[in-house]
Amino acid sequence: MSVHQPRPVGVTPVELRRLGSLSAALLTAAALTACSADLVEADDAKPSAATSSTINPSGAPGGTPDGAGLRLADAIKQIPVAEEKRTGYERDSFKHWVDEDGDGCQTRDEVLIAEAVTAPEQGARCSLTGGSWLSYYDEVEVTDARKLDIDHMVPLAEAWDSGAHAWTPERREAYANDLGSDRSLVAVTAKTNRSKADRDPKAYMPPAESARCPYLEDWTGTKLRWGLSVDDAERTALLDLAAPCEDSVVEYEAAP
Repeated sequence: MSVHQPRPVGVTPVELRRLGSLSAALLTAAALTACSADLVEADDAKPSAATSSTINPSGAPGGTPDGAGLRLADAIKQIPVAEEKRTGYERDSFKHWVDEDGDGCQTRDEVLIAEAVTAPEQGARCSLTGGSWLSYYDEVEVTDARKLDIDHMVPLAEAWDSGAHAWTPERREAYANDLGSDRSLVAVTAKTNRSKADRDPKAYMPPAESARCPYLEDWTGTKLRWGLSVDDAERTALLDLAAPCEDSVVEYEAAP
């Protein structure tokens, strides 16, 4: 089945996203310094300027199959620009929280299991007890899964506005239950999810400072993965917000 890969215990959602952006150059550098007497923690540093050699020089859209990424600002510029179209949107146009593989766990449960810092116990019909999560939007630790929402990184209404209005119902369902990328769906506190609602980054950014750049990476990667567009105001806002994120790299794989 195509689901989130389980995250190592103790690795937060933000760290997972940052680790996913590390290039081969950084790994090589670590190997070369392995004989040093001083051990270096893997998550002590963000990707540095040394990783720039792995950036896709063509800047071409369509994913990064060779493992290279795009600098955040360059990735934003790859998103097609078009006017938004809200006409006809209904939340029910996106069938979500399905049991895609028939294992008894709906999409919501799959995300909770994958993003748990401490794994919950799984009972009948995928009922979850115990466990802990870190909501990366606000850096809040949660020990009750009922207090978490599963946020569509690019909200359903925003996706509709940005191109999903022209999709088939089947593709909209695939989008709403996208377990093929760990940036498409994320477990966060209900408070932050409902504060965000269907707003794009020009109107909403997560309250935690540490979440800002990863959030922009995730938003941009999701739009590129699904071929969604931005309007002029959103593009301008994304580029302005991305200015402090000099080390941010976006990697994505085009949705099937």
